Amino acid sequence: MHLYVHIPFCHRICPYCAFFKHTPASTDMKSFIRALGREAESRATALATNRGGETATLYFGGGTPSMLSDTHLGRLMETLDRLVPVDKLDEFSFEANPATFTEKKVRFWRSLGMTRVSLGVQSLDSGILHLLGREHTPAQALHSMEMLKNAGMAHINMDLMFAIPGQTLSIWEATLKEAVRAGTDHISAYNLTYEEDTEFFRSLLRGEKRQDPDEDASFFELTEHMLEAAGMRHYETSNYAREGCLSPTIWPTGREKTM
Repeated sequence: MHLYVHIPFCHRICPYCAFFKHTPASTDMKSFIRALGREAESRATALATNRGGETATLYFGGGTPSMLSDTHLGRLMETLDRLVPVDKLDEFSFEANPATFTEKKVRFWRSLGMTRVSLGVQSLDSGILHLLGREHTPAQALHSMEMLKNAGMAHINMDLMFAIPGQTLSIWEATLKEAVRAGTDHISAYNLTYEEDTEFFRSLLRGEKRQDPDEDASFFELTEHMLEAAGMRHYETSNYAREGCLSPTIWPTGREKTM
C-alpha cells in the first residue's frame, strides 16, 4: 500500500498549478492537523488490512508540506506512526519548496524517519521562476539543496519543468546542467501542461500562450540525452535517477490511498 497525505497550504497560488490548495490565512492549521489525525485513526483498520505483507511508502504532497511547523508535523506523525510504523516503510517522502525550511528543520525531518525530499525547484533561471510565480531565486534553490545534503538527507529529488512560455532550449539546458552539478540523485522533469482552473489555462484560451508539440518533443529529447549522459537512468516518463536511487512509487500518478 502507498499512503499519500495532502497538505493543501501554499504561501501563494502558482498560475500553472491545479492541485487543491489555498493560503493558510483562511484556515486554522492546528485544527487541520487535528482533523487529519482523526481521519487517519478512523481508517486504522483499513490501513492495517490493506498493508498486508507489502512494502509501504508514505508521501506528503501538496500544497507545500514544508510549511508545516515542527510542532504540527510532529503531532501528525505521532498518529501516523502508530498506524503505519515509519521504521517499516520502504520510503518516506516529503515535498518541500526552496527557502521554506532551515537545516535545523531538515534534521527534525530526519529524526521522524524521512528518507527522501522532493524539492520543487521548477527552474534555475530567474526569469522563468518569475513567470511561474515562484517565490524563490535560483540561488535559494541551490542553497536549499545544500542544506538537505549537509543534514544528511538520504535521497533528494529535484522537480523541474520544461516547455514553459519564453523558455528556450539553451535556458533548459543550463538548468539541467546546474541541477546535475548540484548533486541531486533523482530528477523529475515535467512537461508543462495547461490544466483547467489555472491562470495559465485561461491565458491559453485568450491566445496569450500557445502549445507546440514539436517544440515540447525537443525539450524531452534534450532532457533524456543530457540526464542519461550524466549517469541517470530514465526509468519512467518524467523520472531519472542515479543507480540505487529510484523512487519505489511514482508520484503523483501513484496516489493510491489519500488522506
